[in-house]
Amino acid sequence: MRSLMCLLFLVIFCSVQMTSSANLAIEVANSNCCGVFSNKKIPVNKVVSYYKTSSICARRAIVFKTIAGREFCINPETSWVRSHVDIVDKRTATPP
Repeated sequence: MRSLMCLLFLVIFCSVQMTSSANLAIEVANSNCCGVFSNKKIPVNKVVSYYKTSSICARRAIVFKTIAGREFCINPETSWVRSHVDIVDKRTATPP
């Protein structure tokens, strides 16, 4: 009887672990992570929007989307990134 209870506990524990891992796997599959950073300085007048990569990505990055629809992964530590982000924020902000 005791071994049956241990087996039942083990099955339940494994089931919980598998369902928790499945949610993470789905999130990783749906996220846009950057493998390589672009070395190009994107002209700010070509940038229409940006987003930050998910916290589950191995590398943190800022992704700039251009008028042409291309996306560039940029290292957020790059000197010109902060000013581009500020300009795009001002451009897309709604008036109070």
